[in-house]
Amino acid sequence: MQPFLGEFMGTLVLVLLGDAVVANVLLNKTKGNNSGWLVITAGWGFAVMVGVFVAGAFGSPDGYINPAVTLWSVFGSGDTSKLILIPAQFAGAFVGAVLVWIQYLPHWKETANKEAKLAVFCTGPAIRNAPANLMSEIIGTTVLLVGVGAIFSKIEPQLAVGIGPYLVGVLVWAIGLSLGGTTGYAINPARDLSPRIAHALLPIAGKGSSDWGYAWIPVVGPCIAAAIAWAIFKFIA
Repeated sequence: MQPFLGEFMGTLVLVLLGDAVVANVLLNKTKGNNSGWLVITAGWGFAVMVGVFVAGAFGSPDGYINPAVTLWSVFGSGDTSKLILIPAQFAGAFVGAVLVWIQYLPHWKETANKEAKLAVFCTGPAIRNAPANLMSEIIGTTVLLVGVGAIFSKIEPQLAVGIGPYLVGVLVWAIGLSLGGTTGYAINPARDLSPRIAHALLPIAGKGSSDWGYAWIPVVGPCIAAAIAWAIFKFIA
């Protein structure tokens, strides 16, 4: 159960810090209102870093905090027992999203923009084009997985324990800056789907649609990327 708890806690912190930085930028009357994309991408990078450390501290030394990363690991190792970690990631992401709603509770009614409220919880396309949006998520997640694989295969294992999470955080920051402008770079099914469910269920003042027509893209795209990244390392690297 410890790896399950670790993935739950790590993903909770990931979504709490990640969604909260979006809330700080997009919701009205916050201290960080309109501070921009650089703040959002930096916040998500830091959120990943802290989430990995928290996952390890609570019993999951792998610190996947992302079903796509878990799937990629299962493809590579054949250890299907790790699939049990995926429900923990989805559950942690849901609780993290609920905590963001609580943290910014007075600000929802102060914000008229329904799309901004949804963007706090989940991603959406800048230009709605399903094939292009799906490809963006595939490319972004593949870069994440290849980058993670490169980070942990090229440095000493003892060193990886200390600096690996920092490097992964920088990698996520880079993906956000370079590739995130098309879909908001979910690159993590749990990070998108569970907060979207929270958006649908919570009594958020003045909320609109949860955009379920788009919801499959941030789930399917990263899962496809997990298979692609596995093939890259197996047959090319």
